[in-house]
Amino acid sequence: MTSIVFPGQGSQSVGMVKDFHDNFKIAKSIFEEIEDYTKIDIRKIIFENYEDKLNLTQYTQICIFASSYVIFKIICDEKGILDKKINIMMGHSLGEYTALACSNKIDLKDCCLILKKRGELMNNAVSPKKTTMAALIGKDSISVQKIINDNDLNLEIANDNSNIQIVISGDVHEIENSRELFLKNDIKKFVTLNVSAAFHSKYMIKAQEELALEIENLIFKENEIKIISNYDANIYNDTLSIRKNLQKQMANRVNWTQSIKKLEEIGENKIIEIGPNKVLSGLIKRISNKFDIISFNQISDLN
Repeated sequence: MTSIVFPGQGSQSVGMVKDFHDNFKIAKSIFEEIEDYTKIDIRKIIFENYEDKLNLTQYTQICIFASSYVIFKIICDEKGILDKKINIMMGHSLGEYTALACSNKIDLKDCCLILKKRGELMNNAVSPKKTTMAALIGKDSISVQKIINDNDLNLEIANDNSNIQIVISGDVHEIENSRELFLKNDIKKFVTLNVSAAFHSKYMIKAQEELALEIENLIFKENEIKIISNYDANIYNDTLSIRKNLQKQMANRVNWTQSIKKLEEIGENKIIEIGPNKVLSGLIKRISNKFDIISFNQISDLN
């Protein structure tokens, strides 16, 4: 059985999917459609990094989504990917929305508009430079949580990315002040991330509540493809559960490690990563060696 995964914020790069755009008419038409829905010149941002907007959260998310969606649609045409038995789709943070659009659980227009709103809300959730995130390399989530608890740190695990990579969120001073403590507790590398706020944490609660109202109005469709939720790493096909978990996603942990272990548990053996760069493939390989992983992020991958 095959699963498809889609990346989240951090996978962006200037010029991503330009090779697809320049060689496939469908790519141009999809970009035009998404730009029409969002009123954002997405191609100018992606291909030129116009006004340095590609790394601004309110634009980053829709740009990554558009790039992943374009690749997915081209693979469907070129490789007949949906003719194969696709059991599950899932994504990392904003990638979960890509999974919902590509699985046809929600319409393209609805997904574009909700992601535009999500990017704006997350970008404006807290004052600039007040909160941040850091990647910790070398320990799993249980070990990192123990360090947080034992030292009464006002920090949260935002992304459980693999057995050796955890991302934390918190106040910018709390994050920086914790650096030496983590390194003394056998964290091999501590990297402060270039993000606008502490995502997937309590700092997103107000924004999450506002987005939840928008998600409540989305029309979800039933089909055979299942979704693994970031919120609890469980498999769902009923639209009520998918909606409710999506409404809780922004202020809670991305349970990526447990999501991949869930695929292993049910006997999935093939994963296709679709989207810019190959971030998720690297994470998956650190979690499990049970999968045959294929990545599509540039035109040469079609061969």
